[in-house]
Amino acid sequence: MNNIIKEYAVEKVELCRKNDAIPDELYGKYGVNRGLRDINGKGVLTGLTNISKMIAFKNVDGEQVPCDGELWYRGYDVKDLVAMTKDGFGFEKTAYLLIFGEMPDEKEAERFTEILGKCRCLPTNFTRDVIMKAPSKDIMNSMTRSILTLASYDDTTLSGSFEDSLYQCIMLIARFPMLAAYAYHAYNHYENDESMYIHRPDPTLSTAENLLMMLRPDKKYTHLEAKVLDVALMLHMEHGGGNNSTFTTRVVTSSGSDTYSTIAAAMSSLKGPKHGGANIKVMEMMENIQHNVHDLKDYDEVYSYLGKILEGEAFDKKGLIYGMGHAVYSLSDPRERIFRSFVEKLAAEKHREDDMRLYEYVEDAAPKLIAKKRKIMKGVSPNVDFYSGFVYDMLGIPTELYTAIFAIARIVGWSAHRMEELNTTGKIIRPAYLSVMKKRESED
Repeated sequence: MNNIIKEYAVEKVELCRKNDAIPDELYGKYGVNRGLRDINGKGVLTGLTNISKMIAFKNVDGEQVPCDGELWYRGYDVKDLVAMTKDGFGFEKTAYLLIFGEMPDEKEAERFTEILGKCRCLPTNFTRDVIMKAPSKDIMNSMTRSILTLASYDDTTLSGSFEDSLYQCIMLIARFPMLAAYAYHAYNHYENDESMYIHRPDPTLSTAENLLMMLRPDKKYTHLEAKVLDVALMLHMEHGGGNNSTFTTRVVTSSGSDTYSTIAAAMSSLKGPKHGGANIKVMEMMENIQHNVHDLKDYDEVYSYLGKILEGEAFDKKGLIYGMGHAVYSLSDPRERIFRSFVEKLAAEKHREDDMRLYEYVEDAAPKLIAKKRKIMKGVSPNVDFYSGFVYDMLGIPTELYTAIFAIARIVGWSAHRMEELNTTGKIIRPAYLSVMKKRESED
């Protein structure tokens, strides 16, 4: 039966393509922004938020001038938030800040961390009956299935109250590391024939520590490993209401849907390779460079091969240097700037200095090549995804979990935006689409 349906789909695909095509010139004719972006790639304003802010340009004598990027959470520069954690862990404090809108004092931070620790549990036999029942290499799909199933264990799922939504968001923030780690172990056991081990989280550990502990057979990790992962989670937690998955969160929330369905929709958005999978493409590109450049210590040879990638002559032939550029930032991505110093420390601990040098070469060479060979409206610089895959690789985290780790961080931002949407307009989000359909005469 499936083959018959697939053959039918193949037969009809060209007809579908023909009737689903909108000519490019019509967007200009009617002044419609593609993907809710103007001609310069800037997002069209669709709402207001008090949760975060990104800065890529500053007003100088009445003109918009590119500047080093800045990212602010609830009025705090994320650079300062990372610095304030010093040698400790900042995920939990920053989560509190984003959700409740105020920085917790030490007592409140300890209480919130304790609450998250108590929430790190799943319903009886949930791991066996749900997560291990249908293991998949697609960890994001496995997690999404678990999220929707958790709704069946919650009597307040459909209550629609603000209080219950907040409770559900906190529970999901705490549970996400378990859903990701256990989904991977189930896949690794049943599909890869590897050993199975399910470690229960430790309520006294941070989110980053728990994630590393649950992933590793011996439960061991160094402080630096946990610290670097904690910083990665902090930098990925939130990035404005306009990114695809957060906008999805607000759209679904505005319809009156429940928390579990809303977060499942956000997960489906994030797993798209244009959104959450960018660091995997960076890793694949770097491996390709390592296999094709004879002397990786030769900057000029690396530069030359990057030119071939940009011309579409090497790697995946798409003419893209992955990890470079961002939809908002121009001169620099503040997250990459903050992250890089931690990456250097981890590379030294892992004796990966040669790999780090290659990343530095690409970071220096790529913007020069892109500026030389492309007509760009704004500057181009490395984004946070340029280094994140390298970090996860040094931490021994499987590639299948890269996007899931993004989700473990971004669930905090999604939760904050859900609560803001519930508490704000009360209007369903419904942008307009202009119909360019042609009328047809009915056939007798």
